[in-house]
Amino acid sequence: MHAESTSIAPASSPDDRIRPVAARPKSGPAGRLAAGPFIAVAAAMGLVLVGATDQILPATSAHQAELRVWLASRAAGFTALGLLTLQIALGLVLSHPTNKSSWKLSKRLFPWHENAWIFVLAFLAAHVVSLIADPYAGVGLLGALVPGLSEYRSTPVALGTLGLWALLATGVTARYTKLLPPGAWLSIHRLGVVVFVLAWMHGLLAGTDSIALVSFYLVTGGVVLVAGAYRYWVSRAARPTFATSLEEVSGR
Repeated sequence: MHAESTSIAPASSPDDRIRPVAARPKSGPAGRLAAGPFIAVAAAMGLVLVGATDQILPATSAHQAELRVWLASRAAGFTALGLLTLQIALGLVLSHPTNKSSWKLSKRLFPWHENAWIFVLAFLAAHVVSLIADPYAGVGLLGALVPGLSEYRSTPVALGTLGLWALLATGVTARYTKLLPPGAWLSIHRLGVVVFVLAWMHGLLAGTDSIALVSFYLVTGGVVLVAGAYRYWVSRAARPTFATSLEEVSGR
């Protein structure tokens, strides 16, 4: 998610207030990962996935050999969800009403927010490809790309598929904003929270190990919930934050 900044109109009367203005922070070419680093990340993950299968490290049992690709897929999925949590939390900070006036964190956080999408996409690709390659997963190519066609837990897998397409929509439209009507990218980009909800529910409901990993889901869900609730609470009610209160006190 990119930032939604605010601008302060000249104070002509005491009633003048801060008005939100949709604006996309500018980032030069150095702020984005080029194709080379992305290919390097994908290649490194590919080697990890191969090493996790029976191609390099022989399994100690037939049952373990069957689980190798599935475990690699789950590991890539967990990593993607963790990175997505970071990306969404950074987006909520960048678009917070107080960021422009007091926090001023956009220059520091925006490159992390933007480049995190590349790593989310890379680990997500590893997650999907390994699921498709696993003959025991019961997902298959169509099941991974078309909601509802997976033989394994059709509904939870469909949530992940919908999250995948929504993630691609938010990322691509944010990258090519000039091809869209003014402000359209921002409306689409706000689906990032929906992407997280779909991915979070997918991981929780699709995995057989969700009970053992409940702390992971509580932490990731809690981070986004708290960040989103605080942003909503401040922006909708125009309530002062700790930072703005300090400014008011020092200005008297």
